Amino acid sequence: MKRFHRCILSVSSGVLLSLPWLGFPGWMLFFAFVPLLYLENYFVKFKAGFPPVSFWGHVFLSAVIWNVLASWWMTKVSLAGVGAAMVFNTFLMACVWWLAHTIHRKFSALLGYIALISLWIAFEYLQFNWDIEWPCLQLGSILATNIQLIQWYEFTGTFGGTLWILLLNIFLFKFVLHYRLKSSSAKKYITLAVFLIFLGVPALLSVFMYHNYYEEEDPVSVCIVQPNVDPYTEKFDWEAEQVKLNQFIRLAAEQTNGATDFILAPETIFEHQTLWNIDEFSSNSFLLRLQLFLKQYDKAEMVFGISSYKVYKEPREYTTTARTANGLVYDRFNTALQLNKAGETQFYHKSKLVAGVEKVPYQNLFSGLKNSFIDIGGTTGTLGRQNEAKNFISKSGICVAPVICFESVFGAYVASYVQKGAQVIFVITNDGWWKNSRGYKLHLLFSQLRAVETRRSIARAANTGTSCFISQRGEVLQATNWWEEAVISGQINKNEKLTFYTLHGDFVARLAVFCSVLIMLLMFVRKFR
Repeated sequence: MKRFHRCILSVSSGVLLSLPWLGFPGWMLFFAFVPLLYLENYFVKFKAGFPPVSFWGHVFLSAVIWNVLASWWMTKVSLAGVGAAMVFNTFLMACVWWLAHTIHRKFSALLGYIALISLWIAFEYLQFNWDIEWPCLQLGSILATNIQLIQWYEFTGTFGGTLWILLLNIFLFKFVLHYRLKSSSAKKYITLAVFLIFLGVPALLSVFMYHNYYEEEDPVSVCIVQPNVDPYTEKFDWEAEQVKLNQFIRLAAEQTNGATDFILAPETIFEHQTLWNIDEFSSNSFLLRLQLFLKQYDKAEMVFGISSYKVYKEPREYTTTARTANGLVYDRFNTALQLNKAGETQFYHKSKLVAGVEKVPYQNLFSGLKNSFIDIGGTTGTLGRQNEAKNFISKSGICVAPVICFESVFGAYVASYVQKGAQVIFVITNDGWWKNSRGYKLHLLFSQLRAVETRRSIARAANTGTSCFISQRGEVLQATNWWEEAVISGQINKNEKLTFYTLHGDFVARLAVFCSVLIMLLMFVRKFR
């Protein structure tokens, strides 16, 4: 095979892998790896003439095309930071395939494919659980473009989808290989039958679950405010905050009534640098004004996002994220706040922070960089954060999970709210940073995934859209238009039942990590035997 043809195969996989992130159906991933698998088999077949690193370069080409085409919209915030993350992610993807290829060369095709599946899922798991998270290209997540195909995620989560995609690609490739080699009809038909079984059984099961899942009626009435503030031209002075406060109240009044349980507003709707001291909420003039508004209604409470801060008085209170200004030592937070008409507040600080935007990865090693990152929402530097999920409980006893923006990407983390009793989920976000790109559309998919995994209804408030309600089947309801001021109201149902995924989390990924360790040990023992 000529180098040109090998490059064509690499480019083909890279483009095919990118398409679902560009708006094409997620099921295209069922065959996107086939050109790369064909190329990998070629390098094994002629391994005498090619070192293992030869294949690494071809995978790198595929992965860089995938990363650039699928994630280019992130560069709207930081070209240098996102570009570096793309290159690093591409390098890791190529290493995963190179390791599996090496195992294939030294042992067998079966062990090589087991290694590919295990190492790839372990790699995705790493991307969710270390300090430089990059989970946006997880294979199983993008299948949310067709919610009817993934109802069984309530058992496996998105890592089950990744496993499904990898298995289908391998079986389809084996069929193509048998066909090209003119293998016996038995081999061809058996391989094709296995592929169709692995494709059809989960899909048919999911469709059956979709049409037979019914929510129990236990309504919560929610009013969602979409203020549509441009984050790139937004001001953060006192006058600008007053304008946003008046707008929020005006919009909320349009849809709030005596039956409303919650008024929901986006992430960091208020961001004045000195207004939101969490130790002085009782005298906060904005909260007093909002409390006065709530007194007009029987039971309505508010949940909204603020940029808050806490001043530390004693050195023993200082944290690694604390900063110093004007003689004060303090932390800044991306905070979700709940307020009722009695003036009582509950708050939760965002835990899953965006690397390079809201935090310095591994800050203990790079503490000197903690104030060197870009300005997002009027705040620079590493934010403080809460160590674990925390629910809000209303006066009427409704238990709400306040999920802030990036946190909706993490299935196991959102499930931890539900483990603690959350009956519904509120997602508050500001997707205006991505402008009119695929970014805000892809971010919405993660909320749909969380609804299916936990079987919790979701109310989603986004500054510039898409704000909506999401059913326990993952269906988007009453979606607002992008980049326009809006307010919607509706009902979502509470649920207290726990899904298998909620109870057991990412067990598919943990099993893959275990298998990967065993395979690496096997390679080590074989090398020094």
